[in-house]
Amino acid sequence: MRALLLPVKDLNNAKKRLIGVLTPEERFALADAMLADTIRAVRGVRCAERIFVVTNYEPVMQLAEENQWEILREEQQISESDSVDAASQICEQLSVTGLLRLPLDLPLMQSSDIDELLTVECQAPALVIVPSRDGTGTNAMMRTPPTLFPSHFGSGSFAKHLAEAERAHARVMVRRNARLEMDVDDEADLRALLEHHLSGTETGRWLRASGVEARFLPNMRAGAMSAR
Repeated sequence: MRALLLPVKDLNNAKKRLIGVLTPEERFALADAMLADTIRAVRGVRCAERIFVVTNYEPVMQLAEENQWEILREEQQISESDSVDAASQICEQLSVTGLLRLPLDLPLMQSSDIDELLTVECQAPALVIVPSRDGTGTNAMMRTPPTLFPSHFGSGSFAKHLAEAERAHARVMVRRNARLEMDVDDEADLRALLEHHLSGTETGRWLRASGVEARFLPNMRAGAMSAR
């Protein structure tokens, strides 16, 4: 049985690497818009036999209940790695054989992108992994079994996860997908996102309505002109 895992922290503490370019209110609103895009994509998934949300953030618990997803309620959040690994242990006890972890800051993600990962043919032990845009982070990761190795989300996580998989003698399948690779952690990511076609996304609508897009575009155009 393959399942989807969404770790969600309190959005009031999200996107701290954007301090200096976005206000606290803007960081919260951006995270909330990306969450809305993630929820939209997950609602359309057809190949996940179960969907789990690990969080202590009440608004997300309400969304999970509305969508009949399973809530793994946390008493406290130490780190994303701790949250994912604790949830993975529970999922494995519930007979989940392959668990796909997705972050909530992939505003371009489509339901088909998730289904494609969930249907990759592999036998345990195996790792299916999608790197971040710069190739250093981990944006999507499916471990078979779910507790194949410990998580190392954060700086340099892609290489760390590949090394863990090698130690576990697991088959590794790296999948490249521009939509799944486009996360938003820092200013460079935000600028890269604005180069994409964002029509139909809640993130794109917020970036325009908030004025953030307008603030960044003049500088982006000036940089493009100077590079010619």
